[in-house]
Amino acid sequence: MIGRTVAHYRILEALGEGGMGVLYRAEDTRLGRLVALKLLRGELLDEPDTRRRLLGEARAAAALDHPNICAVYDADVEGPHPYIAMALLEGETLAEKVARGPLPVDEALRIATQVGHGLEAAHGRGVVHRDVKTSNIMVTAAGRATVLDFGLCGLPADLERSGILSAGTAAYMSPEQARGDEIDHRSDIWSLGVCLYEMLTGRAPFPGEYAEASIYAILNQDPKPLGELRGEVPRALVSVVERALAKDPDERYQSLGEMLTDLESPLAVFGSRDKELRPSVAVLPFADMSPERDQEYFCDGIAEEIINALTRVEGLEVVARTSSFAYKGRNEDAREIGRKLGVDALLEGSVRKAGKRLRVTGQFVDVATGFHIWSGRFDRDIEDVFAIQDEIAQTMARELQVELSEKDRRALERRSTKDVQAYDYYLRGRSFFGQPSRQNIGFAIDMFARATEEDPDFARAYAGLADCHSWLYWYFDHRQENVTKALAASERALELDALLAEAHAARGLALSLAARHEESGKELDEAIRLNPRLFEAYYYYARTCFARGEKEKAAQYYERACEVDPENTQTANLLGFTYRALGRMAEAEAMYHVALRNLDRHLALNPGDVRSIYLKSATLIELGRIDEGLEWTDRAYAADPNDPYTVYGVACSYSRSGRIEEALDYLERSVGCGFAHAEWIEQDVDLDPLREHPRFAAIMASLGGEGGGG
Repeated sequence: MIGRTVAHYRILEALGEGGMGVLYRAEDTRLGRLVALKLLRGELLDEPDTRRRLLGEARAAAALDHPNICAVYDADVEGPHPYIAMALLEGETLAEKVARGPLPVDEALRIATQVGHGLEAAHGRGVVHRDVKTSNIMVTAAGRATVLDFGLCGLPADLERSGILSAGTAAYMSPEQARGDEIDHRSDIWSLGVCLYEMLTGRAPFPGEYAEASIYAILNQDPKPLGELRGEVPRALVSVVERALAKDPDERYQSLGEMLTDLESPLAVFGSRDKELRPSVAVLPFADMSPERDQEYFCDGIAEEIINALTRVEGLEVVARTSSFAYKGRNEDAREIGRKLGVDALLEGSVRKAGKRLRVTGQFVDVATGFHIWSGRFDRDIEDVFAIQDEIAQTMARELQVELSEKDRRALERRSTKDVQAYDYYLRGRSFFGQPSRQNIGFAIDMFARATEEDPDFARAYAGLADCHSWLYWYFDHRQENVTKALAASERALELDALLAEAHAARGLALSLAARHEESGKELDEAIRLNPRLFEAYYYYARTCFARGEKEKAAQYYERACEVDPENTQTANLLGFTYRALGRMAEAEAMYHVALRNLDRHLALNPGDVRSIYLKSATLIELGRIDEGLEWTDRAYAADPNDPYTVYGVACSYSRSGRIEEALDYLERSVGCGFAHAEWIEQDVDLDPLREHPRFAAIMASLGGEGGGG
């Protein structure tokens, strides 16, 4: 057929063959576009009733308009070469992806969720697919999943009657479909459950070398438990798959809306929500092209400011800083990075700062094609840095065809300062604060203080100052004057800008440390209202709830923090820790697997990050890898033996490992170094093995704590 013309379609090359026919890349000679042309098997269309039904279903499919459904353009079932013409999609089938092995949990969730939304839209129009399988799902390089072969909905039954049903098709049939009973939309739910099982395990739940073997397994056998094949899959997600694969349709999800609700729950999805199908973007850290290569903090700051601006645009999904900055210094293709981050487009760029002159370049890349959507170069005076950031952010929103509301425009144009020197100090402070140690917190305080001296109206600098004093009190220096300074700085930030979410978050943390918990909750709630994607608001709320013993509430806010920033090196670990404190052990284990993945990625690029070294040690111990975990514990202590947080973590690791006397030694050292957060120690389940020991009671007495029952 290559080179021949069917109707007005010139066939260019074969793309694949299945039970229903052969798929070709073809040119629509009337409209001058490429299409996917499926030439149907003639023996399936012998009966006039079959042809009429197929044409009716093709028409129904052509009326479907959804980004996760492959568009049907044209169909002819009466000519010598019956066909259906569809949109031509670039990418690979889900079957090809799964053939390489199980998918990451978040990627499997993202694909299943997108397929679910496409099927839900079809069901809403009365269309049941009947042949959902991994080979009928196309995944683009940007991670967009699209369901193929709508318009061929009636043919699987005809394949079975014709005796040419393949094992590949039979393996996805629902029990009622395999029996030849009447089916409805719940059959598609079963088939999607089969696809999700396969994505998560790399194997079919009902395998068979031939169709009859698969059908027998579907009707008579249960699949191997997903949790046994892959322990890191969260229990909530295992439950979704099990319910989707209930053999009785009445015990399955009764609609895809129900199934999607569970797939998109915080426990299942951390960071991979896509239910609103909004354009998604990542901003990579800008490269430092300055002569002395000493402007890394400034380059990171520009990228972070663009991220912060874009997160305030309601119609846009923006990858959190932690996730996009994980690719800092890695020489990877933009399309590959975008695919891993699951975004439609990404921004990369560079900064050259020399004296009072600034050169900023930016390239906005379409992940699916690798082509530049936009590129620009700005040669300006340093004072124009704010205008450059605004222009880049607005250009990105425009190129992604996001309709900006007046609120969005105001958010993009908001500036906390017009003073370049104050801004420079602020960026230096953010850089130090992002690498928390007692020394770096001190440097950050100095930088934020200088920023406020340069610009006394710089609200965000005051918020940064407040956070520094709160962290100093929490981890390093338990003097009340730190809380007093945090309260004063956060109050000043709010006086200057009552709409600044970061200021409310800083105020909430400071108030919690002052034991003004009701006021703290109100401030953190307001921070979330002003910016629902502000990671710090959820993180601070969770930490303060846990310290007060409100563990259920702490888990909820850690879950939200994980959603906002799924690559964060602390929150997955702390959520697992909180689940364990609640006795939710399966969920705790699942989160520890997520935490270990995040930590390994981070430490590959930041091998000297002591906090991450300690967190990895704790995570390994929680996963039962005691000896390996203690090796990392000792590595953390050797790297910074005077950091009270690190020493406290070492005490927890030894306590969890049953080495009681050593744990007490390190706990005493941590308190001696300045860790004096008695409320936290009282709630910390890691220390439960120590609580009956006289030395523990003495330590708590020295802090003014209760000492015995945490």
